[in-house]
Amino acid sequence: MTGLKIKRLICAVALCLAAIFTLSSCDSLFIFDIPRLYYPNGKTLVSHYLDVGQGDSIFIELPNGETMLIDSGENYHGASIIKYIEDCGRDKIDYLVGTHPHSDHIGSMAYIVRNFDIGSVYLPNASTNTYTYEKLLEAVKKKKMKVKNGKAGVNILNDEENSLYVNIIAPVDTDVKNLNNTSIIIKIEYGETSFLYTGDAETGELKTVTADVSADVLKVGHHGSDTSSPQSFIDAVNPKIAVISVGEDNDYGHPSSKTLKRLENKGCEIYRTDELQTIAVTSDGINLDVKSGFRTMERE
Repeated sequence: MTGLKIKRLICAVALCLAAIFTLSSCDSLFIFDIPRLYYPNGKTLVSHYLDVGQGDSIFIELPNGETMLIDSGENYHGASIIKYIEDCGRDKIDYLVGTHPHSDHIGSMAYIVRNFDIGSVYLPNASTNTYTYEKLLEAVKKKKMKVKNGKAGVNILNDEENSLYVNIIAPVDTDVKNLNNTSIIIKIEYGETSFLYTGDAETGELKTVTADVSADVLKVGHHGSDTSSPQSFIDAVNPKIAVISVGEDNDYGHPSSKTLKRLENKGCEIYRTDELQTIAVTSDGINLDVKSGFRTMERE
């Protein structure tokens, strides 16, 4: 290939890249199978609802430059979750939250603690003697970190400059008989938008919440089970967007047809990881945008 042809090829590639960035300057640009989002002011919140099958894992890129991971799916997703986070250009999880000590929520958390840079760890005050939970505590201890008590009234982030507030609004009480009802519930407010993450909280816990649960985006509780989305709660949240993290053809019948009907009756958009794989909801503080079809977290 002559020097002139090489120069022409380089120019063509440069023009194509320039066109892509121009078209995506106020929207989303997708590289490979993860969302890479670009906005003029760079102040975006991206909530990635990772496809971990029948489990939960949400990676959140906060507009102040920090990150949060809520749950980690079963114990065979750790490497895939870390790879996804790294491919998003991140090298640290500033806030790691295990909503409750069930394996489909904290299964890969010990692996992530051992193999990634972690800031703070939040867990509810509910213990269990399972191998998965004990391995998580062991991993935290080996890094000379301390677990912070995730309970109602705990403020994780209060960033007035960016109009960004992250608060734990539950659990209010500890239900030793039903660990689902000790789930950490987190509300994130960014500008005029808000997100609610409910773990596996069931009706019993939801009734104890006294904080404002209204939110634009709802991570539907317990994979869409009937026991975690009563009409009264959905009415109080009044979401525009509902995301259900659920495994395809699971043995539990999730999501419940009753839950789906309640959400449909509210007129909100429903997105499911069993149908759409990983889902990314983005906020610039005013507008919300949803994209889906991203990478499924592979089993190790």
